Amino acid sequence: MEPAFSWEIDNLSEKKSVMKSDTFSSGGCEWYLCVYPKGKIVDDHLSLFLSAVKPRTLLPGWRRQASFRFVVLNQSGKELHRTVEKSRLFCAETPSWGYTKVLPLTKLQEDGFLENNKLTIEVNVKVTKVVDEGKSTENEIVVVHGFHVLNSQVVSVGNMFVKHPDVAVDIRSDIREVKTAYMNLLLSLIETLDKLPQSLSETDLRNAGSELSELTDAGFKLDWLKSKLEEVSLKRKETSSDLKVELEKNNKSAIAAAPAPRFSPFECIDTLIKRFFWLASQDKCVF
Repeated sequence: MEPAFSWEIDNLSEKKSVMKSDTFSSGGCEWYLCVYPKGKIVDDHLSLFLSAVKPRTLLPGWRRQASFRFVVLNQSGKELHRTVEKSRLFCAETPSWGYTKVLPLTKLQEDGFLENNKLTIEVNVKVTKVVDEGKSTENEIVVVHGFHVLNSQVVSVGNMFVKHPDVAVDIRSDIREVKTAYMNLLLSLIETLDKLPQSLSETDLRNAGSELSELTDAGFKLDWLKSKLEEVSLKRKETSSDLKVELEKNNKSAIAAAPAPRFSPFECIDTLIKRFFWLASQDKCVF
C-alpha cells in the first residue's frame, strides 16, 4: 500500500493531549489521524488511531471497510516502527480504529532516537468496501476475543481486554450464548461501578457483589473489579457519614440559633397568683 497521508509532528516531547491531523482522502473517503503522545487506554506507549470522517449527507448506517497500517519515521526518514496491517469496519458507531501500543515512551525519550524532537507519521489506507445506505450497524454482531458482542459494544470490550488481557482466559463455558450473557453482565457491572458512589444504593452494591461472585465462579479474573467495588463501597460509606455529620451539625446550629422563650415579670406574677388560688381551692396551706 502506498502512503495515503504523511504528518510531521514538532516538539513531540512537549505534547500532552491528543492531536488530530488535517483531513485527507483515500479510497473515495475522508479520514484523519489521532496521535496520543501519552497513550490512549495505556499510559506508557505512543498510540495511533485512524478515524473516518462522518459523511454529512448520509444516515447513521454508513460503513467503510478498510485495511490500514502506520509507519513511524524520524526527521531523516529512518523507519522507527511499522505496525501490522489491520482490516476494520469503520461506521457511525465505531468510526475510529488503531493501535494503543506503537512505541514505548521510554524509547522515544532515549537520546538520539528522535532527531530535533520531530516525528513523522505515515498511514497506508486501502478501502475495500463502501456502504452508504441508511441501515444502522449498532446491532450487528462482531467477534471480539472470542465473544460475540454488538457493534456498539466493540470499543468497551476491546478497551477492557487491553487493560486486562487475561480477564477471560479461564472462562469455563464455550457456548456462544452463555459467553455472550456473561459479557453483557460484565459490561453492565462495569457501567454500574463507574457511576458516582453517592448515586448507588445499598441494593445496587449488594447486587454488584452478587454479579461479581457469579462472574468469578464462571472463570473471569476480576480482582481489579473487586477492588473497584470495595473502593466504591468505601467512598459511598464515607459520603453517607459526611452527610450525617453535616446534618447533625446543621440541626445543632438551628437549635442554638433559635430564640429562648421569654417571660415578662407580669406573666410570672400572674402565674403565681393563679397557682395560689388553685391551691387554696384545694384546701391546702401555702404558708
